[in-house]
Amino acid sequence: MMDTEWMRRALGLASEAAAEGEVPVGAVIVKGDQLISTGRNRRELGKNALAHAEIEAIDGACRVLGGWRLSGCTLYVTLEPCPMCAGAIINARLDRVVYGTADPKAGSCGSLTNLFELPYNHQPELTGGVLQEECAALLQDFFRGLRSKR
Repeated sequence: MMDTEWMRRALGLASEAAAEGEVPVGAVIVKGDQLISTGRNRRELGKNALAHAEIEAIDGACRVLGGWRLSGCTLYVTLEPCPMCAGAIINARLDRVVYGTADPKAGSCGSLTNLFELPYNHQPELTGGVLQEECAALLQDFFRGLRSKR
């Protein structure tokens, strides 16, 4: 599958999150052409600051693959990872990260900083802007809806 097709899968998960009142972020982890794991935001549902889409997907991939090293895997996520998720990506040794839209408030893969450029023991390959308009529109619509309810 191509990057856009995997990002569409992540967008579907983001839509599921939005339907439950969560910030619409979805993630999938792929190895080769095989889907390994998925995740979506569940912070409100789980009352847990750690319940980001990327963390859920990384946790699932570790379970499926039977280890913490996710070498050979690519993470597709609809929103640029925050510092917590970027750290988890580095620690999990993901080969590549593909994100949809930038996050000017917490993005740690180029917007505010790029943790992947620092001299950690692992630097994932990074591709941004895949289905950027669709990913941004989902977030904008979600937050517009929240503001209109106030």
